[in-house]
Amino acid sequence: MGPPRASGSAAPPATRTSRGLEEFFGQIRGQSGLTILDLGGANQKNVDFITELGHRLYSEDFLRILHETFGAEGTDQSNPRSIEYFLKQTLDYPEDHFDGVLVWDVLEYLAPALLTAVVERLEHVVRPKSYLLALFHADDKQDTVASYAFRIEGVGTLEVLPQGSRRPVQLFNNRGVEKLFGKFDSVKFFLTRERMREVIVKV
Repeated sequence: MGPPRASGSAAPPATRTSRGLEEFFGQIRGQSGLTILDLGGANQKNVDFITELGHRLYSEDFLRILHETFGAEGTDQSNPRSIEYFLKQTLDYPEDHFDGVLVWDVLEYLAPALLTAVVERLEHVVRPKSYLLALFHADDKQDTVASYAFRIEGVGTLEVLPQGSRRPVQLFNNRGVEKLFGKFDSVKFFLTRERMREVIVKV
């Protein structure tokens, strides 16, 4: 898994309705002082939106650290020492620390051993009855997939910024997503115009 590759001229950002994001924020509506984790890296729109709702936001540039830890091709993601180092760099938080996680599309770039470790760590750092928002490409047969950055415009609105393309380590059909989050309470799917599935996972 390397960094995004440019695919001709950069496409302009698009703003669209996000039922997954609406569901995510709907679950915490009326509350304040919650702690949210964003795995897409820090950006001012997400920081401003979440802090204006009265919540605290932590940001981790998950894919940048993945690239730095495992190299451009994402090789040797089964090495226990490298996995532990990666978890320490990205998800080194106490148990039950977060009330929600914006996972975005990062899980598609993880090989099975690392993916299992990351999902287990997410389960550890989120509180019971909290929610994750994860995105997965709907076509699970592609060699490369469009890469995006996601900026929160509103409770149910996302700005989607094309970032070229990436080679995923593995893609998932619906059954694969359900199996991935098998230890969690529930999984709910929404299909987007980018042919991606927004997935709300209840802990």
